[in-house]
Amino acid sequence: MVNLYEQNDRFYVAVDCIIFGFHQGTLKLLLIKRKFDPCKGEWSLMGGFLNKDESIDAAAERVLQDLTGLENVYMEQIGIFGELDRDPGERVLSAAYYALINIDDYDKELAASHNAVWVPITEIPDLIFDHNKMVRIAQKQLKRKAAVEPIGFNLLPELFTLPQLQSLYEAIFGDTLDKRNFRKKLLAMDVFEKTEEKDKSNSKRGAYYYRFDYDKYTELVQSGLRFAL
Repeated sequence: MVNLYEQNDRFYVAVDCIIFGFHQGTLKLLLIKRKFDPCKGEWSLMGGFLNKDESIDAAAERVLQDLTGLENVYMEQIGIFGELDRDPGERVLSAAYYALINIDDYDKELAASHNAVWVPITEIPDLIFDHNKMVRIAQKQLKRKAAVEPIGFNLLPELFTLPQLQSLYEAIFGDTLDKRNFRKKLLAMDVFEKTEEKDKSNSKRGAYYYRFDYDKYTELVQSGLRFAL
C-alpha cells in the first residue's frame, strides 16, 4: 500500500505572537531582540515551533506565556504565513496570533530575559522575515473587531475612566473621536458599571472609575443587539 505521508515533503511549523499593550494613550507592541541566527540581533516578534504533542492554539499560548508569564489572555489567529523564502533558515510555515494584554500585568523580568521592549505602534522598526506584514494585518483585524466587540477592554485594568477609554479607542483606530458622541454611544449600551471611586491624577475634580459588566454584555448579545462604536 502506498504511504501518501512518506511521499510528501515535511516542513517546520511555527507560531508568532503580535502582543499589543496600551500605556499613557499609546498602543504599543512587545518586540524582542533575536538571540540566535538567522538574523541574530535584529528586531522580531516572539515566536516558537509547534511541538508534536500540542495544538497550534496551545503553542501560541505557550509562546505568549514564555515571554510574559500570563495565561488566559485574549488571542486570535490572523492567518498562516508560508511564502517559500520567508525564513532563510528552513522551510517554515507560521501561524500568527495577536494578543491583548494589560501592560501592568506581565512579568517584566521574564520579558527582559528575552530582550523584550515595548515599542509604540507608530514607531515599529524593520522586523525580520514577514513580521511587519503580520503586524499590519493584526492592526487591521484589531480595528475591525474592536468596533463591534468589546475586546479593547483586555488592554485596560479592571477600573478605568471614560477619558482613558476614549484614549484607548483613539489609539486603536488611529483617529480622534468626538467626546460627546463617543460617551453617548457607549453609555447607551448600558454595559458599564459606574463606581464611587475617582481618578484625581489629572484634576482636583477627578473622573469616576467604571468597570465593564460582562453579564450585561451577555444580555445585550442575547437580546439581539451588539456592542458597536
